[in-house]
Amino acid sequence: MSTLLDNLSWRYATKKYDATKKVSAADLNTLKEAVRLAASSYGLQPYKVIIVENPEIREKLKAAAWGQTQLTDASQIFIFANDLNAGPESVAAYIKNISETRGVPTEALGGFADMMNGVISNLSQEAKNIWTAKQTYIALGTLLAAAAELKIDATPMEGFNAAQFNEILGFDKLGLNAAVIAAVGYRHDEDDAQHYKKVRKSQEELFITL
Repeated sequence: MSTLLDNLSWRYATKKYDATKKVSAADLNTLKEAVRLAASSYGLQPYKVIIVENPEIREKLKAAAWGQTQLTDASQIFIFANDLNAGPESVAAYIKNISETRGVPTEALGGFADMMNGVISNLSQEAKNIWTAKQTYIALGTLLAAAAELKIDATPMEGFNAAQFNEILGFDKLGLNAAVIAAVGYRHDEDDAQHYKKVRKSQEELFITL
């Protein structure tokens, strides 16, 4: 039975996908649930995750990603879009969710709500956008690990024109911004990168224990 470390050693940033192989509905749901359960600041999840399967949209996205074939050949494209308008409405919705999930009166959560609103309101728009964009990367990391557990290939990607993605997907009207994306699917037999040895720093180089 493979372990998490085995699966993380197995995964790599797939360059060439087999367009004939699709992620099953059950496995796709597992990936979605893993992303849903990902950690985020306060648990607020200030982002949306858009899964693109439509071939026509993906061709447009490919053009906005400098022709990278993963955009059209992978089974699905996950687009992590940070919320540009995170604030009181987001906090109120989250507090309502906590109340309903845990059976706690919203009044008892007032201090938590005030704390979140206070922190967010003190951020400049630029700082807030950076913060919400950073949260998407936590969800992305969870997706990559979950995909590896299922032996599904995944490629994290920053090489795309965010402004063009936002226009193609109508994010401008939704107060969203494409922060980072991931292709998921199955590696092509001809993808040479799957045979490369994984190169990482040693523990001695990477970690400092104080």
